[in-house]
Order: sequence, then C-alpha cells, then structure tokens
Amino acid sequence: MEQPGCLYYLSCWYTRNELALRTACLYSGILASRAFSSLIAAAITVNMDGAGGLRGWRWLFLIEGIATIVISAIGFFSMPDFPRNTTWLSEDEAVLAAWRLHEEVGKEDWTSGKGQPFWEGFWLVLTDVKTWLLAPILFGIMSASSVTSFFPSAMGAFHHNQIATLLLLVPPYLFGIVVMLGNAWHADKTGERFYHITLPVCVAIVGFIIAAATTSTSARYASIMLMVPGLYSGYTIALVWISNTLTRPPAKRAAGLAFIDSIAHSSNTYFTYMYPKSAAPAFSGAFVHNCVLAAVAIAGAFALKVKLLRLNKQLEREELVEGTEKLSPEGTVNQGFRFLV
Repeated sequence: MEQPGCLYYLSCWYTRNELALRTACLYSGILASRAFSSLIAAAITVNMDGAGGLRGWRWLFLIEGIATIVISAIGFFSMPDFPRNTTWLSEDEAVLAAWRLHEEVGKEDWTSGKGQPFWEGFWLVLTDVKTWLLAPILFGIMSASSVTSFFPSAMGAFHHNQIATLLLLVPPYLFGIVVMLGNAWHADKTGERFYHITLPVCVAIVGFIIAAATTSTSARYASIMLMVPGLYSGYTIALVWISNTLTRPPAKRAAGLAFIDSIAHSSNTYFTYMYPKSAAPAFSGAFVHNCVLAAVAIAGAFALKVKLLRLNKQLEREELVEGTEKLSPEGTVNQGFRFLV
C-alpha cells in the first residue's frame, strides 16, 4: 500500500492549501491507468502471444514488472527527502521550504527519520475523535467506488466486443481527471473541504440511482460519466482532509493516513461479492449498496465539519486544542491557525 506514503510525502513539502491539487495530480495517474491499462493489456496479450515462445500474459507480467522496477529505481535516486536535508537545495531554499510548513502550524515538521515515535503517533490517532469521523468518509467513498472495478460487467458490457467496450470506458476516466483537477484547484483556492467532498459524491449518487433504475445502455453510460468524476473528486479531497486535520505531530499524521486508508480499503474484502453473475444485468442491489455507503460518507463529512467548527470556535477563544501547537511566544493560541472545513 504505497498510497499513505505518497500522501505523507506530499504533506512534508506542501502547505494545507496546496495539497489538494498535488494529490489530484497524483491520482490523475491512477485514473489514466484505469482508462488505458486494460487496453494496453489486451493489446499485449493478443499481439505478443507466442512471441519468443512465451504466452501473452507472461509478456504482460514481464513488461509491467520491468517498467515498475526501472521507474522505482529512478524515483529512489531522484526524489528528495525532507526539506531540511535535501542536498540539492541551497541553504536558503531548505530554510524557506521548512519555514512555510512551520509558519502554517507553528511546529517544526520532521527533518529526519530518526527519533520519530510512530507508535506514539498511532496511539494519538486512535484516541482522537477526528480519526473516527474521517474513517467513515473514506470507507464510504471507497466502498461505493467498487463499481469501477466491475466496469463494464456492471454496465451490461454495452453489447460490444471487449476492445470496443474498453474504448468506451476511456472518456469517463479522462472526464474524471479534468473534473478532479478542477475540484481540487478550487478546494485549494478557497480552503474549503466539506462541499468539495459532498457535492461530487452527491453527483455519484445520482449516477447510482440512474444505473439502478434502468438497464438501458445509453442511460448506464451516462451514469458512468457521473460516477467516475463524482467518486474520485470527492475521494481525493477526503484524503487531503486527513493531512489537513491530523496535522501534528508528524508521526500522528503518518499513522493517521495509514490507518484510515487501511480502513477504507477493507472494503476490498467483500465488494467482489456485490456483482455476482446471478445479479446481471441489473445489479440493482449493488447500486443501492453504493448509494447507502456514499450517504454514509456524506454523514461522516457533516459530523466532522460540525466537530471542526466547534474546535475553531475554541481557537477563537484562545483555548489550546489538541494537535494545534501554533502558539505565540507568550504561550497562547496564535489566531492564525484554523482547521480547514
């Protein structure tokens, strides 16, 4: 599970109002892979079957495996570490990069991997009520997103051959990338989180309702055009909300990202049973399930919004709130820090 590590890595370099667009850029690669990976796999397995005495599926494993190893090696040697200890940054650049994060929250972020009590951070995650409000948001959206793993079977295969069906699935993902980037850009610009999660998820719910109500090919294709951008746009901002909310100490942020992401992906243990062949072509039960889980995500987001608004009011009264170590020299709460809602 590389996702929590990537999200934590981004949070070590970018401020809270810069994370959404960067995270969306990261996820645009995932959506692009969903759009084209099946087509590429089909082309390799069909056209290279028997080449060099190997079956097509073996060539697929070799090509994808070698590409992954090469890209990982390049990333290992080229990606910077923390702002303070990146050697190719000048001293002024390193200080500025670290200062931006310090100024936002009021406490130095990690400068090395030494002396960082992860288990202490994990305990802080378990005992923070905000964790248990974030978890259902991610779990609900991830569970509802299970439908994307069953395109095109859940959509009735569009009554086309495999290649034509896979080609039809490219536009929804490309459209999803555009919407996701636009939603993330606006979330960064405004600093707002709740509506940038819930409104896209509501759009996805409309898609689920359409798909549950009819087996029409055109209607279900339209529903995909709502599901993909709605789910991934909301999910991206929900991930960012973790880093925005569980800000410090860094060990807590790292543990929180890993723990909540694990809860979200626990839906993988059951969603394969939501689309049995016996339920085809309607799959109405699965779409109703997706609507319910999306509603759970919206409810969790609303509960977290209420909680954060209360904490922000405490900060306005200069009361110290756990995880907001932005203090003035006199020890009172600095009026600059607020949870993003």
